[in-house]
Amino acid sequence: MSDDETTKIDDTDGIAAVRLHRDDQPDGFRVLVDRLWPRGVAKSDLGHDDWDRDVAPSDDLRRRFHGGHLTFHNFAQAYEAELRRSDAPQDLLDRFAESGKDLLVLLYAAKDEEENHALVLADHLRELTEDA
Repeated sequence: MSDDETTKIDDTDGIAAVRLHRDDQPDGFRVLVDRLWPRGVAKSDLGHDDWDRDVAPSDDLRRRFHGGHLTFHNFAQAYEAELRRSDAPQDLLDRFAESGKDLLVLLYAAKDEEENHALVLADHLRELTEDA
């Protein structure tokens, strides 16, 4: 088992954020949620149903976070604000519902499985489903 597989996949409320390089990939409606296509990954090898750049952090926010100009806490707050101003998260939930699958799998390439945008997105999507 690789180091990243020691982290349990949280699939609370039918939504899971999963690093795309894990060997233990769950089945479901699999959506890449990175703005940029991950390096070294062929599109035919990912096994994804969709690539949704619209739910990813803006280029400016992504650059500021990866450049070390924002703590994860500040990044998460700013990203949550972006998500609240956008229809893209609800559009993603609608496509998931239409898929007929039981689990929405948010795929991301970030190495950090505890502090990344997909976890913020997963929490936001869970809140939207609770409010519905």
